[in-house]
Amino acid sequence: MIYELEDTACAKHLFGNWEETMIYSCVQKTMGKLFAAEKNNPKSVMAKLGDFIFFAGEPCKELVESNFNGFVIMVPQTDEWAHFIKAYYKDKCRQVTRYAMKKNTVFDKNHLTGLIAKLPKGYNLQLIDENLFDQCFNHQWSRDLVSVFESKNRYLEKGLGVAAVKNGQIVAGASSYTRYQEGIEIQVDTRMDERRKHLATACCAKLILECLERGLYPSWDAQNLWSVHLAEKLGYELSHEYIAYEVNQKD
Repeated sequence: MIYELEDTACAKHLFGNWEETMIYSCVQKTMGKLFAAEKNNPKSVMAKLGDFIFFAGEPCKELVESNFNGFVIMVPQTDEWAHFIKAYYKDKCRQVTRYAMKKNTVFDKNHLTGLIAKLPKGYNLQLIDENLFDQCFNHQWSRDLVSVFESKNRYLEKGLGVAAVKNGQIVAGASSYTRYQEGIEIQVDTRMDERRKHLATACCAKLILECLERGLYPSWDAQNLWSVHLAEKLGYELSHEYIAYEVNQKD
């Protein structure tokens, strides 16, 4: 049987030195949840937040085989966890390489301001407010900018985002996919017909500056090499590659 952990501190040590802000969110009870096969003194733990699931501690088939529907990204702490994922989900999972960026970036504010200044004419940058939240949520391409938060009010309270707006409509954005006590995990999206116009770069630069003003760290985890290159343009440095599994299960 799988239990949601109310006392998240009892499982914190199982993650070791894993530098992943979504794990921090779950442990801190800011967002997301921790699950285990034991209520007390768990030996294995699963952190679930948004589309992501992180497995840590002693490999546990029961956690891996929990009933997941739809699309999730599973990240194993060890090869043994990865073996359980591949053995159970088989052709429903796809191994991918993701890229962790360093968490101690010292940003050049003048450089970021210069990137913002290159925003094309006809566009302006706005913080995501109630109206822009609704726009993000109502378009499939931009939902991930705000949808992991449990409600609009929760996003407006704890989230932070910047949108590129053209004629009153959002066409690109950078926002807090998730929030932890010390910062945010950045999500970047651009409408298909507005790509390659420097919009994502400008939104990210503005979001990073907004984070710094608030004493928050803007964490970046890259899905692909394009995301790595964008992060490096903003001042981040690559830490390491890691393996994840995209699992797609239909009801």
